[in-house]
Amino acid sequence: MSKTIPTIAIIGLGYWGPNLLRNFAGLDECHVKYGCDKNKERLLRFQKQYPSVTFTTNADDIWNDPEVDGVVIATPTSAHFELAKAALKAGKHVLVEKPMTATSKEGKVLVDLAKKQKKHLLVDHTFAYTSSVFKINDLIKDHALGKLLYFDSTRINLGIIQKDTNVIWDLAVHDLSILNSFVDFADITEIFAHGSAHYGKHIEIGHLHLKFKTGFYAHIHVSWLSPVKIRHTILGGTKAMVLFDDTEPSEKIRVYDKGIDHDDTKPDPFFPKYRSGDVLIPALDSTEALLREARHFVACISGKEKPIVPGELGRQMVRILELSDESLKKNAPIKIKSL
Repeated sequence: MSKTIPTIAIIGLGYWGPNLLRNFAGLDECHVKYGCDKNKERLLRFQKQYPSVTFTTNADDIWNDPEVDGVVIATPTSAHFELAKAALKAGKHVLVEKPMTATSKEGKVLVDLAKKQKKHLLVDHTFAYTSSVFKINDLIKDHALGKLLYFDSTRINLGIIQKDTNVIWDLAVHDLSILNSFVDFADITEIFAHGSAHYGKHIEIGHLHLKFKTGFYAHIHVSWLSPVKIRHTILGGTKAMVLFDDTEPSEKIRVYDKGIDHDDTKPDPFFPKYRSGDVLIPALDSTEALLREARHFVACISGKEKPIVPGELGRQMVRILELSDESLKKNAPIKIKSL
């Protein structure tokens, strides 16, 4: 195989891995050489779908192959650290599913190792690659929203109650990945998490509050116990507000020319003055987020692009989740000097 294009290996073909395999295999910009999983029956099934891919139960086949440039890891979180560390030590670029690691200390080890090896470490924050988030970022860059004021997200449904983690670790990671596309996690000054458990030892309904030194405020509501599925995110600014509804099949974003007009430099006896204008529904690119992410990872390996979600952001997210656990235990806000 010509080395004019990067060679990719994918480890973990259970829940999320098949989606990654499908998208990487569909790219002309790379060659998928390996698929790896411990389940032999699963590998036989994929071998029929992808006859040009070598399927193995042994990750050493990947580490020892100098042709492999990048490794995509889609295993359970508990296996991320050791696999990513082995891949980096073997001189491979890495794209790892979120959360990047089980602890922020493990995350720092991977970030430092990637720098030492001069390899890219990316995290699979899929929402960061959606057309909806790209469009909202364009609105922010064009100052169409004005100064950002708040982020209010609801992600609830009647979901599977996890035995080894809480609902914030399971669901809020998606909202945090969206949030991180708009603001800098380094600006967080306070984290407060609270919730309730009804069927197990881990909370099934959770609320996560983040304060930023810029005055920006974020609230994330997640639940496994809702009779309806809601995926609403509101980003409010001084000029306009955006509603992102991920359950909508096409019109996922609505931009509302609504707000409050007020000049802090002048006394105004008629304050507040409410503004209500048009609603804009922007046209969105139909490209699948995972396909865009796969293409981006290949471009990073080729030196054509810089990571949108580098390992340091993945580490920061894990640290936020750890601090949310600490807040839950203390039932109090946690002050943050630095993540």
